[in-house]
Order: sequence, then C-alpha cells, then structure tokens
Amino acid sequence: MNKDCKVMNFPVKLSFSRDYDSYLLNIGQFFIFLRAKTDKPRPDNTINIKKIITMSQVNKKAENAETVVNAVSKTDEFFNKNKKLLIGLLTAVVVIAAGSYCFYKFYWQAAVEEAKSQVVIAERNFNAENWEVALNGDGDNLGFVQIIDQYGSKGGDAVYYYAGVCELKLKNYEDAIEYLNKYKGGDDFLAPRAIACKGDAYVGLQEYAKALDCFEKAAAKKDNVFAAGYLMKAAAVCEKLENDEKALALYKKVKDQYPNSIEGREIDKYISRIENK
Repeated sequence: MNKDCKVMNFPVKLSFSRDYDSYLLNIGQFFIFLRAKTDKPRPDNTINIKKIITMSQVNKKAENAETVVNAVSKTDEFFNKNKKLLIGLLTAVVVIAAGSYCFYKFYWQAAVEEAKSQVVIAERNFNAENWEVALNGDGDNLGFVQIIDQYGSKGGDAVYYYAGVCELKLKNYEDAIEYLNKYKGGDDFLAPRAIACKGDAYVGLQEYAKALDCFEKAAAKKDNVFAAGYLMKAAAVCEKLENDEKALALYKKVKDQYPNSIEGREIDKYISRIENK
C-alpha cells in the first residue's frame, strides 16, 4: 500500500508492505531522501593563511621601524647629553694616534736604522774573529754589548747570538749562556747553532749533562749537514760521561743519516775506537 505524506514539509511517498525486506528498503530510501533535502552547503570558513602571514609581516616591519626610530632617538639624546665628553674622547684618540705615528716615524725607525748601521760594523769585526772589539767596540764604533744596551733588539735578534758567541770565544761561559738564552730567532742556521754554542759553554763549565742536552736539541732542531757536527759533539760528551753505549749509537747515527758530511766520511774510526775498547 502506498501513501503520500509530508515529513518536515517535504512531500514523501511511502509504500507500506507486509514484505519485511520491502519495508526496510522503503525506510532506507526515506532517510536518504531526508538527508539530501536537509544537507545545506556549509559557509566557507576557510582562513586565508597567506593574508594572515602578510599582515603579520607588515605588523612586524612596523614594529621594527618603531624600534629603529626609538633607538635613533635615544642615541641622539645620549649624544646631546654627553657631547663634550665624546668630543674630548675623540680628540684624545686622534692625539694618541698622531703621537704614535710620530714616535714610530721619527724615533723608532730612526733608532732601527742607527742600530742596523752599528751592527754592520760589529759583524765585520765578528767575521774577522776580533771577538773583543766585536763585543765591546773600539771607541769609535759600538760593540754588541753597547748595541744591546742602547737599542735592544732593534738591530735584529741576532745581536744576542753574536754577543753570546763573542763571550764564548773569550771564555766568559756564564755570560755567553745568558746572551744565547735571549736569542729567540728562527733562522735555520743560527737557531740550532745558538743551542750548540750553549752546549760548548756548558762544556767549558764542565756541566756535561747540560751540554749533552744542548747538543742533542741542536741536532734535532734542523735536519741538515750541520746536525752531524752537533751529534759528534754529543757523542764526545757521552765519552766524557763514560757512556760508551750512547756515544757509539750517536756515531752510528752520523754514519747512517749523514754519510756525505765531513764528519760522516771519517766516522768509521770513531766507531772502531769504541768497539775495540
């Protein structure tokens, strides 16, 4: 049986049947129809994210601009309050910079040039093995002692090396060590040579353990043909200390590592002498 009726003001045609399956089918159709009629499109509540981000960026820029304006305002206020102090500080900086430049230009550079000219003359006496004049001068020209006293290292760090060697040659061993300790140069020849000269001074003072340490350090400082000579001195000190085993090892090191050096060409006799003891 079919019957027309209204549900929620919508006309609905219902079929009534004793058939249970038909009954369920009619009920299902009714609810599908009801949902179709009652579903309405929802309002578009989607948030425009891009628009919000843009507005946020605008607000942030405005805040930054306000911060900059405030900072500039505070800077101006600080400057106005401390104008005299700031101008005074700036003037002081300019005066100090100008004074430093004048000191460097007209005093320091002049002193360096004068020191170098004196070193040239003292070096000439040093190379001639005129140790006393090279060290103490001759009345007309300065020696290394006076150069160091008046100019320090302005004439070059090597002045301490030269003074130390002069004292060593004059057998003033303690003074030699003092000057050589002040040499801080990195020259490939002078740096190990200065250490070896300290070793010679310790030998003069009969402080053989310190001498051995210096000679080994000098040999390790730079691997070149001069190292063979320092190893020979170290071996000789070992013999002084009656340490023939270490002396033999050092002589063999010269033979193996520096066979073409002057010491290496004559090393076999030193090795034989110890082995045949």
